Amino acid sequence: MPPEVAEDVATPRRVVLDALASLLVLAPALAAALAAIAGTIGADSRWLAALGRSIVAERAIPDGVPFATAPSAGWPNVPVLAELVFDGLHRAFGERGFQLAQVLAVAAAFALLALGARRSGAGEGGTALVLMVAIAGSLSALVVARVQLFSLALFPLLLLLLRAEARAPSRRIWLLVPLVALWSNLHGAVLVGIAVAGAYLVVDRVRRQPWMVAGVLVALVPALCLTPALWRTPDYYLGVLGNEAARRGVGLWARLSPTAPLDVLVIASAVALVVLAVRARPPLWEFVALAGLAIVTVQAARSGVWLLFLAAAPAARSLASARPPRHVVLVPVLVAAAAVAAIGLVRGPLRIGATDDLVSRTIADARGGPVLAEPLLAEQVVLAGGRVWLSNPIDAFDHADQRLYLDWVEAEPSGDAALRHARVVLVEVDGDADRRLAKRRTFRRVASDDDAALYARTP
Repeated sequence: MPPEVAEDVATPRRVVLDALASLLVLAPALAAALAAIAGTIGADSRWLAALGRSIVAERAIPDGVPFATAPSAGWPNVPVLAELVFDGLHRAFGERGFQLAQVLAVAAAFALLALGARRSGAGEGGTALVLMVAIAGSLSALVVARVQLFSLALFPLLLLLLRAEARAPSRRIWLLVPLVALWSNLHGAVLVGIAVAGAYLVVDRVRRQPWMVAGVLVALVPALCLTPALWRTPDYYLGVLGNEAARRGVGLWARLSPTAPLDVLVIASAVALVVLAVRARPPLWEFVALAGLAIVTVQAARSGVWLLFLAAAPAARSLASARPPRHVVLVPVLVAAAAVAAIGLVRGPLRIGATDDLVSRTIADARGGPVLAEPLLAEQVVLAGGRVWLSNPIDAFDHADQRLYLDWVEAEPSGDAALRHARVVLVEVDGDADRRLAKRRTFRRVASDDDAALYARTP
């Protein structure tokens, strides 16, 4: 074979090997494999599909939460687009659709983070190490499918745009407006995105282009409100931030705890990446954003993923001397990651909560009435077509009902009053609510599985 022909044949092979060796492929592949094999469906996911199903069936946005009997009329339903997407995923693939969307979002997130780190001047080796730490620290965000999956992809995209503008300011900064408009229709972490964008605009960009910055900031307000709720969109976000679960720091709003294993991973990863990021001397706006997200993470542990994502690029840049992995190492890892991801997707998400049979029994025993159930179990009931007294989205309901529901979930004596709203109750086996309910003569256990127990009111 002539040398020039051999070179032409070898070139495609080299391109393939270079692509496989690129951390733009390796990091998202490992993260996606983890999300697939250890993935499960968490609270704050199934209610989206249930609401989306109602919107499709009625061809209108319902007034309040149609599957709950607690008063919710007038609730400004902002994430309608997310509800329709989740409903479409469920119709097409069942709950495996949520898992698939999570895996794709995780892959997109780490591809964008790797790209952002490389464009910021980080080497492949440093990027590899940092992204592995970020994967460990954001474990709970990666393996549990929630509505947050939209923000997992959109937040790194925002960072990519902001850092590109910081290096070479241009009119592309106006892309923030449609990005915020889309994001606002999907997930409340858009507020985190606006805060980080505001740090860049106010701390960095305003000195050079004050009028453009003013214009962009002003335009972000109607962009945020470009949802079905329109001018009531701020009311929705105030309700989300001020709901009783957020005030108490429970459930999805749990505060960072040094005794919780996953939180320890968040703390260790965040400290490592922030120290490395500071060593790289990022611009002042990134310092401000890092400080703000550190405070938010202490208040709500699930926000740690945004801190890790923001710190990744400067942290990777400070590890310029780290060597990239070789092809001989990367290719087998990629093959293994692909195999693990395929196995996870074929198997489906890990099951937590009640079995389908127990959920069906619960709905049948309720006889069209509402079920009182803990958050994850309540979402299973509503997605299966049942009704509940109150569930997520908890901010849709009156604060007195929110407090009563959370008191019951936390097995406080004051929460017993919630039992009058339902004739059947579904709780986690051996949980606080289960143990308290077992002592009441007015209810008896009628069915159970490994994870959930069904109680019915005694005649």
